[in-house]
Amino acid sequence: MSDAPIEQRVAALQDALIEKGHFHADYVGEVNDWFEHEASPMSGAKVVARAWTDPAYRERLLADGTAAIAELGISGPEGAHMVVVENTPKVHNVIVCTLCSCYPWPVLGPPPNWYKDAAYRSRVVASPERCSRRWAAPSPTAWTFGSGTVPPRSATLSCPSGPRAPRT
Repeated sequence: MSDAPIEQRVAALQDALIEKGHFHADYVGEVNDWFEHEASPMSGAKVVARAWTDPAYRERLLADGTAAIAELGISGPEGAHMVVVENTPKVHNVIVCTLCSCYPWPVLGPPPNWYKDAAYRSRVVASPERCSRRWAAPSPTAWTFGSGTVPPRSATLSCPSGPRAPRT
């Protein structure tokens, strides 16, 4: 391994990829700009708020997540095919990805480190009810936890059923 500082190694790799034509000189800056200004939990909040206030949009979102999310001007890498599953007062969908390709970057930003952690994934698959208690979720014993698969390279968003009543 090189003794050069990481910044120098990254710059050398970037220069080599540009020289070989794998991407243009501005690409890294464009990707960084996208992450800083576009890929954010605020985008997901816009999608969810719209679904809560517009029943027709909610239907479109559940039928074709990619198109409905694009209606709000939201798209990007890792969001070419978006699947949206519906949470209800009785069913709570917990998204667990084994390949980290299903995380909806355009609507939530980069995944948190714990989401990719093997221990978290194992724990939530083995006992979603116990994990839900750790999240301080309401009435976990009344829920059925949804499970299923999505097509490869599909990002999945779980849409809450509506705003929770304030805790007293």
